[in-house]
Amino acid sequence: MRKLSILASPLLALWLASAAQAHWVYVSNEKDDTISVIDTETQEVIKTIDVGERPRGITLSRDFKYLYVCASDSDTVQVLDLATDRILHELPSGEDPEQFALHPDNKHLYIANEDDAIATVVDVESRTVVAQIDVGVEPEGMAVSHDGKWAIVTSETTNMAHWIDTGEQVLVDNTLVDQRPRDAEFTLDDKELWVSSEIGGTVSVIDVETKQIKQTLNFAIDGISSDRVQPVGMELTRDGKLAFIALGPSNHVAVVDRETMEVVKYILVGRRVWHMALTPEQDRLYTTNGVSGDVTVIDVNELKAIKTIKVGRFPWGAAILPKEHIPG
Repeated sequence: MRKLSILASPLLALWLASAAQAHWVYVSNEKDDTISVIDTETQEVIKTIDVGERPRGITLSRDFKYLYVCASDSDTVQVLDLATDRILHELPSGEDPEQFALHPDNKHLYIANEDDAIATVVDVESRTVVAQIDVGVEPEGMAVSHDGKWAIVTSETTNMAHWIDTGEQVLVDNTLVDQRPRDAEFTLDDKELWVSSEIGGTVSVIDVETKQIKQTLNFAIDGISSDRVQPVGMELTRDGKLAFIALGPSNHVAVVDRETMEVVKYILVGRRVWHMALTPEQDRLYTTNGVSGDVTVIDVNELKAIKTIKVGRFPWGAAILPKEHIPG
């Protein structure tokens, strides 16, 4: 009897290719105090993990061993061990942590404390606060440059992006943006900083060298009033070609061509889209839709929504664990 080779079976080869790209998507659910875990192969929730009160920002450690969780109403950052799904310990975060960013050194966590108008810097190894830096009123967004030189805090009421020198842990500059800045993202080469302004309805593209706005992006969706077009979370592709902007209660994601800086498409997703995460291959985008309590899967190559996945109540943050780091 002739043996069937793997290459001779297109279906098996297709299955192996699909399995090789399967990852886990961690989604924080504000109202349920849980984390939903989605398997990207089956596009289904495979488990739910209990965490602290009102989890919002989440991020993975650089070695993919831990998930850091901003438990905002518990006034703490929790450290979730991905091998056991247990909370190992809590970090001193300051009051009402909302978003944070981990420095490339995998050691320093920069946390926005909305109620105190400060940014807290925590050493995750010693579990100690190494600095608290005064910023504007109601800080929310947080980003750290890929080269580790800058930490950015956006303040919702002061309407500024605050530049923190991570070497000295001091505030050195401010950039005025539109009303209620929410999210901040550096381009891969660290030459630009993108800041979304929820009430202003814009995204400011800032030159990192001069700290000045070089371009402002505006959005308009047919049949939707401008006050519902509220930019929040953003994702920039590594190849420099596209930017995805979550537009809140408009229930759409804008796709921006980064060469022309024009919106090329608006993709309908779930209700009150907050944040997003790209797969390592950059072929799928997962959006958290707060009001509808679900996640939309977007095919990046086709620029269309292909799946809706029900999660917990008011999903907010998202982080993707690559397949090679999945426990077991």
